Amino acid sequence: MRQTWRWFGPEDKVTLADARQAGVEAIVTALHHVPTGAIWHAEEIEKRQKEVSFHPDGSLAHLRWEVVESLPVSEAIKTQSGDWRAHLVHYRRSLENLARAGIHVVCYNFMPVLDWTRTDLAWRVGHGGTAMRFDLIDFAAFDIHILKREGAAEDFDDNIVSATQRRFDGMSDERKTKLASNVTAGLPGAVESWSLEGLAVQLANYDGIGPERLRRHLIDFLSEVAPLAEKLGIRLCCHPDDPPFPLLGLPRIMSTEADYKGMLDAVDVPANGVTFCTGSLGVRPDNDLPAMVRKLADRIHFVHLRNVRRDTEETPCSFFEDEHLGGQADMVAVVAALREEEKRRRNAGRADAEIPMRPDHGQDILDDLTRGAQPGYPAIGRLKGLAELRGVMAALEYRDMNA
Repeated sequence: MRQTWRWFGPEDKVTLADARQAGVEAIVTALHHVPTGAIWHAEEIEKRQKEVSFHPDGSLAHLRWEVVESLPVSEAIKTQSGDWRAHLVHYRRSLENLARAGIHVVCYNFMPVLDWTRTDLAWRVGHGGTAMRFDLIDFAAFDIHILKREGAAEDFDDNIVSATQRRFDGMSDERKTKLASNVTAGLPGAVESWSLEGLAVQLANYDGIGPERLRRHLIDFLSEVAPLAEKLGIRLCCHPDDPPFPLLGLPRIMSTEADYKGMLDAVDVPANGVTFCTGSLGVRPDNDLPAMVRKLADRIHFVHLRNVRRDTEETPCSFFEDEHLGGQADMVAVVAALREEEKRRRNAGRADAEIPMRPDHGQDILDDLTRGAQPGYPAIGRLKGLAELRGVMAALEYRDMNA
């Protein structure tokens, strides 16, 4: 697998020099400053490519921008409202400009409103470092008592609602403010985050949009962009829901193997593919990750390797982001299945035989604790995860060579 590293642009506290010292082979980034729905113009793409390839002093960084994460899909497209048709045109133009620049892997997601959701961005773990956490009771407290969404309590079972009331009653004003900030933070590096009022407005836009209608909108979107991506040589890869269950009364439609199979069958072109995220999919105990790799293998265009530990074996559940080899996902089996797919592709002569992967997220350890990097994207924590994953890959390669 091709080892990549996510970088959020010149303001990222983890620099390209850090990435280079980590030994990665390519960079995953985006034009985070461009508003969602706007065109990614060739000049801005070229500028970001130069920022990746050259240090500020003009010397070569020996890195290239190879994966886009992400070219965001606007809420207008997801709801098919407002300027959604113009946004589709802009998305197609952006793909054309990326292809001309030689960038051929584009990750996106179709999560309504909140791209990912955590209740704690710096939860203390046993060794003294911190990790991101989703606490179901805290989230319910936000939904029912802070956001005060109509009908919110009906989305949780009675035990959760009772525990939520007790939790909320014991929260300080500071904790309530921090919880609201964490939930509404938005995608790391993106220009959007929400106030409570703004979030309520966004939620209202989904009135009457259930899972089946949102799926139709995804298929409509892919029917417009996937054939073009195929023509351009671009591999589109849809990231799963994070977490993979409904939140805030919103539908989530990319959470299971069946969700992905339905999407891939509906728009059956090779360019329409998967970002296989072991962290997001691993939150559901009913997702068998190695089996999913084998079944979706032909369309896996990008891989996120991270691990989680669930508090319970129910869906929904609380969880935190564990060490890369320390959580409940069988990372060795996942990597082995991905290596088998790469071997199959090489034997078939596919140009995309080497699948780009990145060590996704990481716990803040050592100097990470004072660096102030993007939540989930520390330098040392990700480097530790990458080193562990390299060890897995080296052991599997040794096994195969000596079988």
